[in-house]
Amino acid sequence: MTNETATTAVPSALPIAPGNWALDPLHSAVNFTIRHLGISKVRGRFDSVRAELYVGETAEDIRVSATIDLASVDTGNPDRDAHVRASDLLDVEKRPTMTYRSTRVWGGGEDWTMEGELTIGDVTRPVTLAVEFGGLVDVPMDGSRHAGFEATGEIRRSDFGLGFAPGVLGDVVKIQLDMQFVEPQGV
Repeated sequence: MTNETATTAVPSALPIAPGNWALDPLHSAVNFTIRHLGISKVRGRFDSVRAELYVGETAEDIRVSATIDLASVDTGNPDRDAHVRASDLLDVEKRPTMTYRSTRVWGGGEDWTMEGELTIGDVTRPVTLAVEFGGLVDVPMDGSRHAGFEATGEIRRSDFGLGFAPGVLGDVVKIQLDMQFVEPQGV
């Protein structure tokens, strides 16, 4: 979707009910990929995330916020994870969390775009995510209704003052969020 289309698009009906949707942390994931030595990729995830989804009557009323505990990084290698947490990379002592707050959401059907601000430490930068709406399902075990979303985007480490080891680690970090939210009760 081009910016021209985004600014002139007619608001479409929202595919989910208004209210405060709760994160289903057991069925949600925050994943990332970064180049190592320019020839391969290291994949990882953050195991501790809190997120909120508020849905209003229109797309202009949608608000998303998330807080990720940086110490929960998991690349499948405990020694590497300890180094990533250290002062020359994430420095979780000084930067324990990163936060994201949406500023604008638009789209329709399965394809949406979310603009927002990502803060790591004392640095805040705009980040745009492409969001795919996966649909709604009623969970047979408890009757709750879940909505699924996949959001993708990328950031540059150097934009957040995390430029350690250029040439060893790539500057671009690709992000993939797989999130499930539970519909508010009584909707």
